[in-house]
Amino acid sequence: MDAKEWLVVNELPGMGALRTAALVAKQPQWPHGWLAGLPSNAATALRLWLTQPDRSPLQQAVDHSFAWLNAAPNRHLLHRNHPAWPELLNQLPDPPVVLWAQGDLSALEGPKLAMVGTRRPTSEGSGNAQAFARELVNRGWCIVSGMALGVDGVAQRAALAAGGQSIAVLGCGVDVIYPPSHRELHEQLSNVPGGLLLSEHPPGTGARPAFFPRRNRIVTGLALGTLVVEATEKSGSLVSARLTLEQDRELFALPGSLHNVQARGCLQLLRSGATLVRHVDDIVDELQHWSERYMPSSPRAIAENTSLDLPIDNDELKDNVLSALGATPTPIDLLVQSAGITVSECQQRLLMLELDGKVAQQAGGWVRLTRSW
Repeated sequence: MDAKEWLVVNELPGMGALRTAALVAKQPQWPHGWLAGLPSNAATALRLWLTQPDRSPLQQAVDHSFAWLNAAPNRHLLHRNHPAWPELLNQLPDPPVVLWAQGDLSALEGPKLAMVGTRRPTSEGSGNAQAFARELVNRGWCIVSGMALGVDGVAQRAALAAGGQSIAVLGCGVDVIYPPSHRELHEQLSNVPGGLLLSEHPPGTGARPAFFPRRNRIVTGLALGTLVVEATEKSGSLVSARLTLEQDRELFALPGSLHNVQARGCLQLLRSGATLVRHVDDIVDELQHWSERYMPSSPRAIAENTSLDLPIDNDELKDNVLSALGATPTPIDLLVQSAGITVSECQQRLLMLELDGKVAQQAGGWVRLTRSW
């Protein structure tokens, strides 16, 4: 089947992604096997298009898409028979029938990690999103997200700024800029090498609330796992987390302060079994079972003097919190003054140091643990 035929299938009445996938699984021959397997109204519509395309409303959709495709060289229509079609999507119960694409198709070639989070991240959340995105692309990974406000946009900008790859899956047509404030990011994803926009909706389709939850299944479906950077207890990012598990992919979450409302969703995910992430190695190690088929053989070269600057994985020698601790318990208010950071940042760092076995809480405050090796 070619692009034109997949476009027609996508427009058949009474079908949709789930029913189409069920029929595709039977490997019907085109067109007779499809006519035999389709419900009556869809079969009637297909038969009309096959015999009298000029009278078929399906042809209008075909003409509209091909006019869009032919208007610029960076526009593509992806389907199961296209060489760039992401194979991982075929594992979904309801993969998109077609994907309109705008940008660099090479972004689809390597391993991908979805990064999602709140639309109102804290400065710490934004810093974490940028740092993880930068190091992941430096290791040959592509960042997938939804170009939404907050963590999505922050991570995708950081990935492109680092010279890496990023894919945005939209809840509207790929030519529609939503949210409007992301016009520059939309332009980058369309035209910068490594950037790509995808949508299962035809060009010109406006954003609708019902499209975004459906969009999320493609974001997570393209990736080997999903990292939730920062999320509230009722965040839409938790929908992506649920979809990740339903798709049998790995779910990761960054821990945060108990006092940070924007981190409570992540803490909830960690309590439910998500993998706690302190640095990129935690993600890569957990995904080793994908290595033979999907993981990069070697990371991109990183200059020796390049600092990854992960906010939650500072070097011990430069760690003001760790340096301020000794064998005598130190109250957190003194730690905050000594380290010159906020209470939230201090609690976050103490949590990370405690997980690493470097500090412990005792009566009167925190102490630094002596290494036993």
